[in-house]
Amino acid sequence: MHSPRASASGSVPTAGPVPSPGYGSASDSGAAPASTALRDLAPGIAGMALVGSSVTVSRALVDAPLFATQAVRYTAAALLLFALARAARVPVHLPRGREWLWLAGIAAAGLVLFNVAVVRGVAHAEPAVIAVAVASVPILLGLIGPVLEGRRPSRRVLLAAPVVVAGAVLVEGTGRTDAAGVAWAALALGCEAAFTLLAVPVLRRHGAWGVSVHAVWLGALMLVGLTVLFESPAEVTSLDRSQWAAAAYLAVMVTAVAFLLWYRTVAAVGAGRAGLLTGIAPLAAAGAGVLAGSGVPGPTVWVGLLVVIVGLAAGLRPERAPSADAREPRTDRAPASP
Repeated sequence: MHSPRASASGSVPTAGPVPSPGYGSASDSGAAPASTALRDLAPGIAGMALVGSSVTVSRALVDAPLFATQAVRYTAAALLLFALARAARVPVHLPRGREWLWLAGIAAAGLVLFNVAVVRGVAHAEPAVIAVAVASVPILLGLIGPVLEGRRPSRRVLLAAPVVVAGAVLVEGTGRTDAAGVAWAALALGCEAAFTLLAVPVLRRHGAWGVSVHAVWLGALMLVGLTVLFESPAEVTSLDRSQWAAAAYLAVMVTAVAFLLWYRTVAAVGAGRAGLLTGIAPLAAAGAGVLAGSGVPGPTVWVGLLVVIVGLAAGLRPERAPSADAREPRTDRAPASP
């Protein structure tokens, strides 16, 4: 889906309760006005656009120390999220019981281990291989997300997910790999799915703000520990100006802002429908590459963009509301006999 946390997932949501998936929102099984559906999807669209832009920005960090740089990034993002929540007067509840496990899982798998899988994976496979594997996440979210939310998977989403994935593959391209590269790619896919799926059980009580705040500070703490064990905190002094700028962009836009936007949409429309929006990241990455001077994409990329758009349109179009005749019982019939 992206590389914001690897080479690194509208406006910031306002304070207030975040609806749980499928309740009072455009869920997979209910009807909703087009304006309401678009309002719920807009944060996720913007978040995925930021995620896609991170691919170009993250190239500046290829030679930077992995854990130390990411520790700085997530520490800065955690401080920013705390400050924003305080300024917006959004209550951030302390996790309790099993919630600690879900949130720690998001941090460990969705943030830390995802970073390791991508960095180690590109040593055995071309980056496109990892990107293609991660681009398959809509299928996992479409299958597993609704189950965690207590609903049946949507047939429309399940049919649209492979279309979005196929378009993303065309955009990303393919590459060479070995057995280890395939394993790292599969791990990256699982971690990417975990970033959304592990949030489902805690979104109802903590909302987008709470999940983002806790996942980010827990991830920062883990990365600081890994920096001490495998690198040196002093290595961050080796970063040049462009690398600091890239880390700052990832911390503010791709972590603090994009996380809030993404979890807002997951809470509003469910993990299944939100998963389709990950197809926007390759589109945004291609656009950012053009703006960065990488040249106009070839015909295959344009076909892939069209396929992604078709898949999104098919899977995210609002459900039709039942007709008045279907909602209201007939009263002109004779009463049934006892």
